[in-house]
Amino acid sequence: MLLAVFNYLIYDVFLIPREGLPSFSVKFAFAMAANVPILLVFELIYYFQSEQRAIADSETAKRKALLFQHETLRAQINPHFLFNSLNVLSSLIYINPDNANKFTKALSKTYRYVLSLNNHPLISIEEELNALDSYIFLMKMRFENAFTFTVHKNPKYEKSRIIPLTLQLLIENVFKHNIATETMLLHINITINRKCIIVANNIQPANDIEKGGIGLKYLTEQYKLYSKEVVVEQTKQIFIVKIPYVK
Repeated sequence: MLLAVFNYLIYDVFLIPREGLPSFSVKFAFAMAANVPILLVFELIYYFQSEQRAIADSETAKRKALLFQHETLRAQINPHFLFNSLNVLSSLIYINPDNANKFTKALSKTYRYVLSLNNHPLISIEEELNALDSYIFLMKMRFENAFTFTVHKNPKYEKSRIIPLTLQLLIENVFKHNIATETMLLHINITINRKCIIVANNIQPANDIEKGGIGLKYLTEQYKLYSKEVVVEQTKQIFIVKIPYVK
C-alpha cells in the first residue's frame, strides 16, 4: 500500500524520471520498514481488545457462578422444602422421638453444607457423597421404603471434582418428577466412572410435577462455564444423567 503511494507521488505527482531512483527491492524494503510500526500498533490494539474480552468473560462467569449459588441456596430453603421437612419432623416427634432427633441433625447438616459452599466452586466426589448422606436420610424419613438408593463407588476416582450440590440437585429432581410408593419403588443409582459420575433412575412420571426450582437446565449451564457437557440419556424405562469431572 505504502509502496504504491510512494510510486504515485514520485512518478505521477512530482514527475521525477524513473532513471536513477532506488531499485524495486530497496523501495520494497523501505515500504516494509514503514509498515512494521503500523502492524505493531494494530497487533497491540488487537491484544488489548482480546485481554479486555477475556476479563469481561471471566467477570460474566463469576457472576453466573454467584447467581447459581444464590439460586441453589434459595431452592434448598424454599417454603415447600421447609414445609415437607417440618411436617415430617412434627410427625416424628410424637411417633419416634429418637428419629426426630436424628432428622433434626440431618436437616441441620444439610443446610450447614449448603452454607459452607460460598468459597468452594468445586468439590470432590468423596465430599459430595459424604454430604449427600444427610439428604438421603431426610428422604428416607419422608418416603420411608418407597425408594432404593445405591452408590457404586470407585475410590480411584473419588478425588475427581464436580460442582457442589450436583448430586443432591439431581436426586431432588428424581423425586420431584417421579412417583415413589412402596408398590411403585423408585430406584436411584449413582455410578462413579473414569470420566464421569452417572445418576440413573427408573421413570415413573408424577402427575402433579412441581414447577420451578433449579432443575437440570441450571446445572447444565454451570458446567458449560468449565467447557464441560452434561449428557442426558432417556429410554422408556430409564433416565440417565452423566456429569463430567472438572479439572
